[in-house]
Amino acid sequence: MVGFWRTIWVLLSWRLRGPVGLFDPSSITLRVMPGEIDFNLHMNNGRYFSAADIGRLDWGLRSGLWRRALRHGWRAVAGDSNARFSISLQPLQRYRLDSRLLGWNEKWFFCEHCFVRNGRVCAVVLVRYLFLSRRGKVPPTKVLQMCGYDAVSPPLPDWVLHWHQAQEQLTASLKAGSA
Repeated sequence: MVGFWRTIWVLLSWRLRGPVGLFDPSSITLRVMPGEIDFNLHMNNGRYFSAADIGRLDWGLRSGLWRRALRHGWRAVAGDSNARFSISLQPLQRYRLDSRLLGWNEKWFFCEHCFVRNGRVCAVVLVRYLFLSRRGKVPPTKVLQMCGYDAVSPPLPDWVLHWHQAQEQLTASLKAGSA
């Protein structure tokens, strides 16, 4: 239920936080709610992915990319995600969620979400996502061009490339039935 209300909050308030550029992070401040706590009395690992979805929505609306894509009937769909946890977020603690686009390739957009408390990164969630139309997958370059952006992707960090390659290998193994 927390995710539902946070989604409504972002949809109603993103304009108040102002626009961000394509490669600028969007930041929102959240609090660890009681329904997000696991039996270890800290934020449940699955809730980081839900919060990352909210951060990506905020970035997508504020950057204009998602709003323009939606006008074309395209919708963003997450394909894979990965999380790295460093410091636990405790019940009722406030944290800042910084979401940003790292770059893209011929199929995927890569987005990073940093969970920050007191200047320290508590967790990082990496997501690769794509846009779908009624006809299928929409290449990132087409999404960017149709949305008014004519930019080349910056080089993706090595750790993102390694993760992406591992995801591709896993996908190939699953298709071959040998996972």
